Amino acid sequence: MLASIGAGLAVIGAAFGIGKIGSSAMEAIARQPEAASKVQTAMIIAAALIEGVALFGVVVALLTANAK
Repeated sequence: MLASIGAGLAVIGAAFGIGKIGSSAMEAIARQPEAASKVQTAMIIAAALIEGVALFGVVVALLTANAK
């Protein structure tokens, strides 16, 4: 039961983080269209790092539940 709550919180946190990144990136591109490729590259790298942390959180939550 607690593992599903932990995994859910990790996914919700990742969704919030990626949403914030996307929002900020679109705002930055709207302000400076000539920097779109640099902003997009930074956005993809940050989103990948957030996804990695979320996946790690889900795995830890599920392994902790199975260890008991």
